[in-house]
Amino acid sequence: MIHESAHIGEGTLLGESPVIGEGVVIGKNCRIGHFVVIHPGTIIGDNVRIDDFTVIGKLPMKAKASAITKEKELPPTRIGNGVIIGTHVVIYRGAVIADDVLVADLASVREDVEIGPKTIIGRGVTVENRVKIGKRVKIETEAYITALSEIGDYCFIAPEVTFTNDNFLGRTKERFKYHKGVTLQRGARVGANVTVLPGIVVGEDALVAAGAVVTKDVPPRMIVRGIPARVWKPVPEEQLIEHQDFYEG
Repeated sequence: MIHESAHIGEGTLLGESPVIGEGVVIGKNCRIGHFVVIHPGTIIGDNVRIDDFTVIGKLPMKAKASAITKEKELPPTRIGNGVIIGTHVVIYRGAVIADDVLVADLASVREDVEIGPKTIIGRGVTVENRVKIGKRVKIETEAYITALSEIGDYCFIAPEVTFTNDNFLGRTKERFKYHKGVTLQRGARVGANVTVLPGIVVGEDALVAAGAVVTKDVPPRMIVRGIPARVWKPVPEEQLIEHQDFYEG
């Protein structure tokens, strides 16, 4: 089903049984897979690939007990040029995805999320609402990015990392005053299976070793490890972001 008001650019190929809603704009030379659903108002750039069974522009759901989800009018989802979106991905209304981003199979990107250019969102990653992600970030398989978090340019997040935003674990109304996500500053790296507590700031070019539990802010350009994470030593000079071939400032 393709709404009569939808605009589909020259050279774009549609798979079997797409659902394309009112006012959708799809650019040139895109590839839309089988059974893809694109909700009303969504704007998709040129040379975009969207694989089978993916949903773009989904409206959020709000339970009575939801702490972060807000009932409000959301702008249309915007997908930049050259974006690749895998199969069974769900991207909510109000998300903005910049050029040349890859969103791998089974990932979920909530409303009020911004993802910068050339970033990779890995297989099965969950990006909750009100999150901002910079350019050239890599978030690997099954990582969980909690609501209200901010990830700077060039950050790396390994598989199974968990960010948190609620120190009260859902108890007492007092928790609503203190909800705060995790902040990774430019070039910060987080190893596999790390847990980061609410409101923590991981400093620029810092590194959190695999398996750590981060309970305090991490100083810039330092390596922390352990439970709870403690400073171990400086990040080696050759590993600093400004010495990497891909660094653009």
